[in-house]
Amino acid sequence: MKKTSRTRVVTGGAIVAALVLGGFGAYSASATGENTAAAPAAAVAKADAKNKNTTRSTHLTVEAATKAAQATLDAAEKENQRVSVAVVDRNGNTIVTLRGDGAGPQSYESAEKKAYTAVSWNAPTSVLAGRLAQAPNLKDIPGTLFLAGGAPVTAKGAPIAGIGVAGAPSGDLDEKFAQAGVASLGK
Repeated sequence: MKKTSRTRVVTGGAIVAALVLGGFGAYSASATGENTAAAPAAAVAKADAKNKNTTRSTHLTVEAATKAAQATLDAAEKENQRVSVAVVDRNGNTIVTLRGDGAGPQSYESAEKKAYTAVSWNAPTSVLAGRLAQAPNLKDIPGTLFLAGGAPVTAKGAPIAGIGVAGAPSGDLDEKFAQAGVASLGK
């Protein structure tokens, strides 16, 4: 293809424009970064000062969650049960998960879902499983598992965490072990 002088001028002009705009964009991003860093700090200080737009919530520490998970696993091991244990925070985020020696591959995810379900409804999952008769579509809520084995952890009546256990031959055993984890937090 033969390049004309017009093609060279248009191409050269496009390159110069790209360089100028790129430099302007970098300058603009730099200036924006400085201004946005100061703005949120002022907004945060104002919100904290009035304390009307913020809330505080209680969460388990990693240490407490680990203690509860280990107590749960220990209770299961005393009865020769191979289980997985999950502890989630108030928002359903996993804090700690322990998979006991020989626990089945499905138990890990099931324990997390039971913990999430327990904290979401602030009730043991065995109680929630009974509610499926009246509201069978509950089981369709993503991330939940309505089988016995999950127990909520509360502080001042409000749910702050959930402990889920899976892998024992029955949900009653799973829930018994989860309750041992909850009880360990009161010691």
